[in-house]
Amino acid sequence: MSVARFDELIHPSTRLNLVATLAAADWAEFAFLKERLNLSDSALSKQLATLEDAGYVATERRLEGSRRRVRARLTRAGRVAFDGHIAALREIVAGATPPETPAG
Repeated sequence: MSVARFDELIHPSTRLNLVATLAAADWAEFAFLKERLNLSDSALSKQLATLEDAGYVATERRLEGSRRRVRARLTRAGRVAFDGHIAALREIVAGATPPETPAG
């Protein structure tokens, strides 16, 4: 079980969606992420760079024919941060749920 830890870096919706998408895959192609998250090239590049600077994401750039391909994956630190953030969100939601009253 993950230690609940709210992560301000992951929390903005664009990065949370990006990290959640990467958490579900081994590697994800830039084009796939761009389409799935409905981001421009520059917006996705900025988000990936922010997460990579934090050590949460690793990117790989390679040349296929005349095209440059970029793919990304969540690092171990990114996985721990994501799992902890999700656990913290679950605690917040659980605390907002009113206690059940006994039937009767």
